[in-house]
Amino acid sequence: MNKKLERELHGPSWTEVILGAVLSLLLGVVLAAVYLVLKPVAAVKELPKEPATDVVYYLEGTRDLTKARQAAAKQKAFVQGGSVVLNEDELNTLLGLTPAVAKSEAEAAAAEKTITPGTPNFRIRDNVLQIGVPVQIKVLGFAQNVIVQARGGFAQRGDRWVFDPTEFYVGSCPLQRLPAVEGMLVKQVMAGATIPEDVAAAWQRLTGVAVEGSALRLTVE
Repeated sequence: MNKKLERELHGPSWTEVILGAVLSLLLGVVLAAVYLVLKPVAAVKELPKEPATDVVYYLEGTRDLTKARQAAAKQKAFVQGGSVVLNEDELNTLLGLTPAVAKSEAEAAAAEKTITPGTPNFRIRDNVLQIGVPVQIKVLGFAQNVIVQARGGFAQRGDRWVFDPTEFYVGSCPLQRLPAVEGMLVKQVMAGATIPEDVAAAWQRLTGVAVEGSALRLTVE
């Protein structure tokens, strides 16, 4: 009896049934993830008294120049080896000082990218740092803008201090339970931040990084 006739008489094998079920499950997971990624977040000034359970909220950090008058002086002190304490207004102001030439070069390169991150935004509340980044995703000629946001603190990995998020969302899709995907996206997203070489070098000398209340403390000893 050939396999075709046997299949017609007895139906698909257990292997085929299990494989079909697994593929269906994976397809369902992928479609659900895509739906959540493309589902817009609710950008609000403050959380509602009763947040909706099916809505992901995004609260942008402030960039008040009157609260960031010391930003340039603090950056200079940090580069020269000093410890500094920064508020979110100072962080957002310093990130907004990216040279126009660097921006134009980044915009020219963006046309070739699948993931194009914008300028990161920082928000610090209750000992937690939030980094939010507007991102454009291009796939097969389709472009969609989403908000990527991560919340957490800092941890020392080897001799380097790195951001260690406890929450990570791409659009409305939570990814904190997928460390490998999260790590890859963090690198892609943070590529939108142009960090001067002297600041990057000063970061290597840090002996401590802490989020305290509504401030970020960078310690050099």
